[in-house]
Amino acid sequence: MKIVLAGASGFLGTALRSTLEADGHELRQLVRGTPQNGSQTQWDPYSGHLDPAVLADADAVVNLAGVPLVHVPATEAYKRKVVESRVATTSTLATAIAARGGAPALVNASGINYYGTDRGEEVLDEDSSAGTGFLADVCQRWEAATSPARDAGARVVMLRTAVVLDNSGGSFKLMVIPFRLGVGGRLGSGNQWFPTVSLADYVAAVSKAVTDATMSGPYNVTAQVPSTNAEFTKELGRQLHRPTLFTVPGFALTAAVGDLGEAMLGSLRVTPRRLLEAGFEFDDPTVADQVSAALA
Repeated sequence: MKIVLAGASGFLGTALRSTLEADGHELRQLVRGTPQNGSQTQWDPYSGHLDPAVLADADAVVNLAGVPLVHVPATEAYKRKVVESRVATTSTLATAIAARGGAPALVNASGINYYGTDRGEEVLDEDSSAGTGFLADVCQRWEAATSPARDAGARVVMLRTAVVLDNSGGSFKLMVIPFRLGVGGRLGSGNQWFPTVSLADYVAAVSKAVTDATMSGPYNVTAQVPSTNAEFTKELGRQLHRPTLFTVPGFALTAAVGDLGEAMLGSLRVTPRRLLEAGFEFDDPTVADQVSAALA
């Protein structure tokens, strides 16, 4: 397949790019800076500029673009960047796809915080109602920006992704530091459901969404067996052979990273119902599997 990839240089994009290329797909990377090779094309999503020729013979577009959620301090200016970097890129791609009559397919990133910050013990699947709060609003606006492509008849997949665990990047790379030092511990009470997924399963899920023409709409990309933050903490400590006696107070977490901290303290019992219905098989279904893969 010929695949256009936005966000190819990030933690997730780098892993996905390697897998797609290894599987024999032809990739075209969208970059905002000067192209470094023949497989890259410059674009400006904030002004809506994208060379239509890029999509002319593409089978699918994968959009993983967006500034990191973790940022210290969590200022209002940075929160605007979080929104704009996701909505602008998605809108530019969806509009370009619509202009071509609804082709190619669009596989777009989103997040599990579509469901809000704290839903307690409620089991959440793709049919569950949207939540409230800053991150929920980001995800809902992010997904709404795909509308031009969907309205034009394109196949659109929205990947509501949990925290992706891998030592090569993302939030896990930061989370594991205090554990290695022997001062790791649960976040708040630890009783909150803490959705995670291994990097290998994430990449496999995105790859399936790209290549499986029957998939469309929202999909929760989270591990098959949900776990709490306390269970995650205990397992990470066990595999690192470190104690997990400490607790990160809720007020300290929210003071450091704002809305993201509130989200990590909230409980989201998210299940990958539609992925399983699509025949997806997890390599790392449990928290023990995921931590082992992340530390490998």
